[in-house]
Amino acid sequence: MTSTSPTTSRHAPDWLILSIACVAQFMVVLDVSIVNVALPHMGHDLGMSQTKAQWVINAYVLTFAGFLLLGGRAADLFGRRKVYLLGTAVFTLSSVAAGFAHTGTQMIVARAVQGLGGAILSPATLTIIVTTFSGARLPKAIGAWSAVAGAGGAVGGLAGGLLTGLASWRWCFFVNVPFGIAATTVATLYLQERRSREATVKLDVTGALLVTAGLTALIYGVVNTTTSSWTSSSTLSWLIGAAVLLIGFIFWEARVASHPLVAFRIFQSRPLTVANIVMVLAGGAFFAMWFFLTYYFQNVLGYGAVRTGFAFLPMAVAIIIGAQLSSRLLVKTGVRPLLLVGAAFATLGFFWLSLISTTSAYWSDLFAPGFLCSFAMGLLFAPLATAATANVDRADAGLASGVLNTARQVGGSLSLAILGTVAFDRTRALLAGRGASPLRVAEVGGYVRAFEISAVITLVAFFVALALPAKVGHHSSHAPQGDPAAAAAAAGH
Repeated sequence: MTSTSPTTSRHAPDWLILSIACVAQFMVVLDVSIVNVALPHMGHDLGMSQTKAQWVINAYVLTFAGFLLLGGRAADLFGRRKVYLLGTAVFTLSSVAAGFAHTGTQMIVARAVQGLGGAILSPATLTIIVTTFSGARLPKAIGAWSAVAGAGGAVGGLAGGLLTGLASWRWCFFVNVPFGIAATTVATLYLQERRSREATVKLDVTGALLVTAGLTALIYGVVNTTTSSWTSSSTLSWLIGAAVLLIGFIFWEARVASHPLVAFRIFQSRPLTVANIVMVLAGGAFFAMWFFLTYYFQNVLGYGAVRTGFAFLPMAVAIIIGAQLSSRLLVKTGVRPLLLVGAAFATLGFFWLSLISTTSAYWSDLFAPGFLCSFAMGLLFAPLATAATANVDRADAGLASGVLNTARQVGGSLSLAILGTVAFDRTRALLAGRGASPLRVAEVGGYVRAFEISAVITLVAFFVALALPAKVGHHSSHAPQGDPAAAAAAAGH
């Protein structure tokens, strides 16, 4: 139940309220992908190695994932208008800070704050929609919101390439400023405050801090192996610290927190558990693919930023095609067949990508495997969202889809850290071995190894998907079609 606070007397048409939600969601999703093409230029200007440049992505994704569920509860507790304006302000100001960064450390800190802003803002946009629209208008509004979210992720690579090539990589962050100012102005004038009358649940800030710190320590420990061995005191310290923090998170959520961030009871649903494991595996492999292809296009093939952005365009289109096809086939085929086909296509695509060399050509060697991997990614969205919400109580549907989205972000960070480390070690071994390879050959050897392991990861996801029941309740009363939570997960932000 919600109540409306007379924050403003202005009447706003539905299309304007929908635009307020969609513009902000577009910004949040865009910033996951827009920096990829800019990373080589950014790393050069800020003195960051390829390994350290991973943190430009990881810093954003980790804070976004760690505080996403917290942000969703904040909108109910404090009101959609207040949380929306706070999220927009944090996101926009941190974008400015990232654009003006002059060191790698400044950039990483700004990106972490930006991820926090996104975690506050993104759930508020969905809250605005579900508290404004009802009946037959709600699925249409959610469809528009999901389409905008998908478009943000799809155009990120192209936008990043154009901004970097025609202006500067700094405009990948400055571009958020006019959107943020417009969204803040319109929301201040027209968005009415609404909050749940029964919103007495406290925010589990401790849980969010524990899981974010634990994951950060884990990933830092993995990345640290590029300069220190796995058995070194520095690496072990980070890994042990990560274990302590993550175990502490589990204990806190299960035994101490009065209103836990994650209610572990939802994992009694086998489809939800399987969906999250598949998302961590497959989503992580896809996440890392953009990173390695960005460096391959620019460092090995010599593409400029603009050409790299256009090279990613067919892959973005493939994601959209796969997602649209998957949503239409889901009713006829069910969840498990689509997951199996998607994971199988991804495995084939990553293996195909592992055949690249220093002399590969885009249309003959990269277009088809890149398109296949991206198409597979699109195929997986709808069935994973359906599996995650099918057998949970209606009251837990939002939590279930939020956990799935968090699993994708966490899987992306872990995969990027692990595969980035593997690629670096492979490149270093090729450079230092007998009959040392030229730098570009060694770099490609690292990318090849990363794609080979990605193929193995998605193959494991295929076998995990076999654990799903033959029939997952697509028509389940617990998770009706058009449920906003499912749409949020399916948007893949």
